Amino acid sequence: MTAMAKRKAAHEIRPDLDGITDSETFRNWYWLKAELIAFSQRHGLRSNGSKAELAERIAHYLETGEHTAPEARPRHARRRPKSRVDWARLEITPETVITDSYTNGPNVRAFFEAQIGPRFRFNIAFMDWMRRNDGKTMAEATDAWLEIERLRKSGVKAPIPDSNLYNRYLRDFFSANPGRSMAEARACWQAKRHRPGSNLYEAEDLDLLDPPQP
Repeated sequence: MTAMAKRKAAHEIRPDLDGITDSETFRNWYWLKAELIAFSQRHGLRSNGSKAELAERIAHYLETGEHTAPEARPRHARRRPKSRVDWARLEITPETVITDSYTNGPNVRAFFEAQIGPRFRFNIAFMDWMRRNDGKTMAEATDAWLEIERLRKSGVKAPIPDSNLYNRYLRDFFSANPGRSMAEARACWQAKRHRPGSNLYEAEDLDLLDPPQP
């Protein structure tokens, strides 16, 4: 996209989701998960799952008019109900198995601080590891945190999940503009997510802080 085209796109008004009739237009804009859930509920689509799953389901619906996307599993193959383990009150040991009901909280933090020390902090990479590794033990989780921390100190950036566009944007913004402030980064993100096209950071995004006059 040329600079002129980008400036023109910057003045486009974000459409109402219910007014979109094709998947290409739908994919060209950034949507909050809450918006995708509400749209799915209004149109009789399944409203559970990740943000990416919701988006694919809606795109399929807009392309075909079908309410059931190909990824939908038959009733007998659906995921089992979440376990009822209460991580806020659970007595956690290194042998404790991570369940699909896992949540962060003071109780979990106290366990990791006892294992690792006061330097323990929740971070995006580690929280994503916990989300993807139910069935493993808290001892393995401790080792995973230490490895993530080792890589961080060595200068290796932990990957950010594709679904976490906001954090990916902030990382790329500050990598390209180390002297800029968090307020500026957030302002660029807020402006960009209400415009069509990619939600990844681009050098031209700084123009959003002081938009060119028409």
